[in-house]
Amino acid sequence: MPEPTIAIIGAPLDLGAGRRGVDMGPSAVRVAELNARLVAMGYGVEDLGNVPVVQPEATPAGPQQARYLPQIAETCRHLADSVRDAMGQGKTPLVLGGDHSIAVGTVSGASKHFHDQGKRIGLIWIDAHADMNTPETSPSGNVHGMPLACCLGNGPPELTHIYDYAPKVDPRNVALIGIRSVDTRERKAVRQSGVRAFTMRDIDERGLRDVMEEALRIAMSGADAFHLSLDMDAVDPQEAPGVGTPVKGGITYREAHLAMETLCDCGKMCSLEVVEVNPVIDEVNRTASLAVELILSALGKRIL
Repeated sequence: MPEPTIAIIGAPLDLGAGRRGVDMGPSAVRVAELNARLVAMGYGVEDLGNVPVVQPEATPAGPQQARYLPQIAETCRHLADSVRDAMGQGKTPLVLGGDHSIAVGTVSGASKHFHDQGKRIGLIWIDAHADMNTPETSPSGNVHGMPLACCLGNGPPELTHIYDYAPKVDPRNVALIGIRSVDTRERKAVRQSGVRAFTMRDIDERGLRDVMEEALRIAMSGADAFHLSLDMDAVDPQEAPGVGTPVKGGITYREAHLAMETLCDCGKMCSLEVVEVNPVIDEVNRTASLAVELILSALGKRIL
């Protein structure tokens, strides 16, 4: 049987971040031969280009508690529609970020596709950060620190209520993996959210395989499929130096591949995104190349 078609959607947004450069992430990943390598694996590939994004130089930042909120929400609505349309055509959306605020759009589109069928999705969120701030708790006002909270229905209504319902994912079906940098006021939100958070200590003590197996049980408990949101800063900066917000002590090269291979083995991934690749601070496109490798592992590439 032929493999399904992968619909590649770029979201070159850096309005949600404090450091410029991740808007070039989709181009960097494409330059690392993503499309050709997917074709070589037997997939059909349809590159839908990029959703529209305004440049920060051309628009006011707005309130400091949630900078560029209207512009980010507009991009997320476009992205949600693109993801939903692709899934409605039987394609698997692969979204290339951009900063992590774009996940609100990706998750909204995937959730809506299943919601219309009376079904629901789980969520695997792999990240160095919890991304569960709100404008009231964020120390920076950068929206890329808020998308998981928004997917759970907490945050600005412009983001939480795309398609006029919230939450997009039941917190009991969310596994947050690899966190090691959590803001002080954010910790309480994580503990009270109902999300299962696996810190780097959990991975150190239990091993990644055990953590991933439990994460899949959580994501798939009563759900019909899961979405994967991979922030490249989950990987240690020694392997992925070109990310928006690097944090020492992350998962290793092989652990990252094992995580992707384990998720692929489940056979229930409906969509995925890879975010926060920043070629401005990368080394000869190393991080984008690693992103491509991890995408391939998530979609079935094996050693033998």
